[in-house]
Amino acid sequence: MNINPTTQTHLFGLNSYLTSLIKLIDSNYLPNKIILSGPKGIGKSTLAHHFINYVFSKNEDFSYNVKTASINKLNRSYKLIENQSHPNFYRIDLIDEKKNIEINQIREMINYGNKSSFNAKPRFVLIDNLEYLNLNSLNALLKIVEEPNNNLFFILILNNNNRISDTLKSRCITFKINLSFEQSIEISNKLLNDSINKILHDDLINYYFTPGEIINLVHFAKSNNIDLKEYSLKKLLLLLIDKKYYTKDNFIKYYIFNIIQHYFLKLLHKSKRKKQILTLYNDFIRMNSNCSTFNLNYENLFMEFTSKVLNE
Repeated sequence: MNINPTTQTHLFGLNSYLTSLIKLIDSNYLPNKIILSGPKGIGKSTLAHHFINYVFSKNEDFSYNVKTASINKLNRSYKLIENQSHPNFYRIDLIDEKKNIEINQIREMINYGNKSSFNAKPRFVLIDNLEYLNLNSLNALLKIVEEPNNNLFFILILNNNNRISDTLKSRCITFKINLSFEQSIEISNKLLNDSINKILHDDLINYYFTPGEIINLVHFAKSNNIDLKEYSLKKLLLLLIDKKYYTKDNFIKYYIFNIIQHYFLKLLHKSKRKKQILTLYNDFIRMNSNCSTFNLNYENLFMEFTSKVLNE
């Protein structure tokens, strides 16, 4: 059940995007600033790692297999990236328990970018969870992406298109990454080596997941002895909020917020009280924004949703 982008050696469902990137690099038309934008857990970072391995492994033993969209674990560049020691690759991500990608992370990357290339090969900077840049780190990043050094390419992974500077987006070429519902289910089955119909309640399957969300949810449920086959969407929300799992697991906090939005959409389609539900939804979004901005406790937000929506 491997979904770590660094070690995920098979690419599922995103082959067409990989083909497009390969055509660009092979024809010397690859933009030096790319944003891969789409829902969290869809495989954007895995796609980036596969593309980078294709570039690095071209003249190496055990090079990238384009036909099967797979990385060979014996490849030298794969091993170096896995060990965080490849001289032509630099990765930035949100550090555990931090609220933002900090300016020191960007400054260290700039020092890397300003150094002479180790060889004539392209160098890649991969920034995951781009929406977590704070104002200072964003401004620092803007300076280097405006005029990057020769042969230096930026691949930026964006999970939320509404939370990033228009200034940065205007300097990049954006690839919007999407999967259909059927593709997400098929990929999840392959990653799990099982059918999610045997694992998830039908009500949960009918709600749109990305493969990453499904794998993380299954892993969380197994760790906490929760049988997802027994839980509808509403019942699962009540459990997660009542037990306050969101205080212990960042994925669950994100997951609860995500499925609450879909729960509201579900209510809007079914209910005759659309105006009232829309008001409740807007209140929820506002309160969530305040929690994020002022580092407030999410308990009041989720409990109010429970009392006003789930238990009405």
